[in-house]
Amino acid sequence: MPEDKNRATAAALLPLVGGAENLTSIAHCMTRLRLGIRDRSLVQDEALRALPAVMGVVEDDTYQIVLGPGTVARVTPEFERLAEQARTTTPEALAPPVSPRAPAPAPSPAAASASASSSTVSASAPEVPPETPAPTTAEELAAQGAALKARQKSRNSTPVKLFLRRIAQIFVPLIPALIGCGIIAGINGLLTNLGWLPSVVPALAALASGFLSLIAVFVGYQTAREFGGTPILGGAVAAVIVFPGVAHVTAFGQKLAPGQGGVLGALAAALLAVRVEKWCRRHVPEALDVLVTPTLTVLVTGLVTIFGLMFVAGEVATGIGTFATWLLAHGGAFAGLVLGGLFLPLVMLGLHQALIPIHTTLIEQQGYTVLLPILAMAGAGQVGAALAVYLRLPRNRSIRTTIKSALPAGFLGVGEPLIYGVSLPLGRPFITACIGGACGGGFVGFFNQLGDTVGSTAIGPSGWALFPLVKGNQSLTTTLVVYALGLAVGYLTGFLATYFFGFGKELRAELNADPDTAAPHGAPTGPTATGGPAAPSTPAGLGAR
Repeated sequence: MPEDKNRATAAALLPLVGGAENLTSIAHCMTRLRLGIRDRSLVQDEALRALPAVMGVVEDDTYQIVLGPGTVARVTPEFERLAEQARTTTPEALAPPVSPRAPAPAPSPAAASASASSSTVSASAPEVPPETPAPTTAEELAAQGAALKARQKSRNSTPVKLFLRRIAQIFVPLIPALIGCGIIAGINGLLTNLGWLPSVVPALAALASGFLSLIAVFVGYQTAREFGGTPILGGAVAAVIVFPGVAHVTAFGQKLAPGQGGVLGALAAALLAVRVEKWCRRHVPEALDVLVTPTLTVLVTGLVTIFGLMFVAGEVATGIGTFATWLLAHGGAFAGLVLGGLFLPLVMLGLHQALIPIHTTLIEQQGYTVLLPILAMAGAGQVGAALAVYLRLPRNRSIRTTIKSALPAGFLGVGEPLIYGVSLPLGRPFITACIGGACGGGFVGFFNQLGDTVGSTAIGPSGWALFPLVKGNQSLTTTLVVYALGLAVGYLTGFLATYFFGFGKELRAELNADPDTAAPHGAPTGPTATGGPAAPSTPAGLGAR
C-alpha cells in the first residue's frame, strides 16, 4: 500500500534526525522535507543519505531532506503524525537517541586482557607502513559537497540574504496552488484552441484564475506569519488591494484599480502591518489590546496602503514586467546566456530568492513568467555534466551508482543530489555544467528575442516537470518545441564541456578506480607476510589532496 510505504519512509527518517524531541519545526516545499533541528549532533547524515527514498540532504536555514516532488507531500503528513505520537508517549520514549559520538562502554576484563596482549605483540612486530588511500567514493564527494554547502551557508548569513530567505519562505507554501491553477489554465487553453467542451471552458477559466485574483490576500497572510505578526491581520490589510471598491479612490491624481500593486503591494502592506501591530502590543494597555490593536493595525496600514503603497507598488510591478519584456525582446540571447549560466552560483550565494516575487509578479501580470524556463536550463546543464562524469569514470562504481540514482530526479528538475553529490565537490564539472545551462538559456532567450516567448504559468517545477506549465505567445506546440530544444542544448553542451574539459589528466586518474577492488583502509602496503613484493599503491582520492 502507498500509505504503508510513506509511513515506512517517515518511520525510518524520524530516529535518524534525533527523534521527535529534537525537532523544532516540520514543513515541506516542492521537493524537500524541511526540519528545524534542536541538536545538530544527533542527526545521522550518512544513514539518511543511505535510505532509498532520500535523494540527498541540504543544510541551510533548516535541515532539508530531498525526497522529490510528490513523495515529500505524502511523507510529510506521516512524519508529522509519527512525531506527534512520539511526543505524547511515555517520558522514556521521549528521550532522544544516543548520539553516534557517545563514548563506548568500558571493556570487560577479558577484553582488556586481550587488548593488552595485542599491544605486547604489536610492540615487537615490525612497523606497519601507512595505509593506502582509497579511491574517491560517492560518500566522500557527498561529504565534500556538504562541507562546501556549510561554508557557503555561513557566508550567506548576512542580514540582506537572511531577509531574502524569509521573503522566499512567504511564497513557498503558495507554489502547489500556482502549479495546480497553471496546469488547469493550460488545459483550458488547449480546449479553447481545439473548440472542445465549450460549456466546461468558462468553469476551468474560473478555477485557473480564482487563486491568482486573490493571491495578494494569501501573500499578506503568509508575510504576517513569517515576520511574527497575526496572519489574519496581514491578510486583512492585503485584501484591500483586490477589493473592487478601491476603484472609487483617487491617489496621486489617478483612480486606483483593483489589484494594483499585486503581490508586491501585499508584501509591503503586511510588513507594515506587522510593525504597527508590534508597536501596539508594546504601548496599548492589556485591557484594551483586543479592541485597539487590530483596529489600529488595519486602519493605519490600510490607509497607507490605499493612499501610497498600491500606487508605488503598482509602478514597480509595471516596471518589472516592462523591463523583462524589453530585455528578452532586444537582448534575449545574451540575457538567457547570463541568466542560465549564473543561476546556480546565485543559488549558492542565496540571491536567487529575490527572483521569487518577480516570478509571481510576472505571472500575475502576464499569466506566465518568462524567466523560469531560462533558469531551468541550469538543471539541464547539470544533467549533461553528470552523464559525462558517468562515462569518464567507468571504474568508479560508487560515483556511477550515485549518478544513476540521482539522474531521474535531475531530469525532473531536482538538481540537489547531482550538484552537491557530484559536480560541486569535483569542481570543474560544476563550471562546465554552468556552461551547459548558459547555452540552454541563451537558446531559449534567442527565440524570445525572435518573438517566440516561452514562459511558465507557475514557479517551482523545472526540467521535464515544467512541460505541463509551459505557455507562450505562440501555439502550444511551438512553445513546447522551443523549450524541449533548449533542454536538449543544455544537456548536450553540459555533456560535451564536461567530457572534454571537466577533468585534468591527474584528477581523472585518481578518480577512475573502483573502491570495491582497491586495498581497504588500514591494509598493509609494505612487504607481505610471505616476503613478497609490496602491493601497488592506489591513487589518492580528493580527500587526500
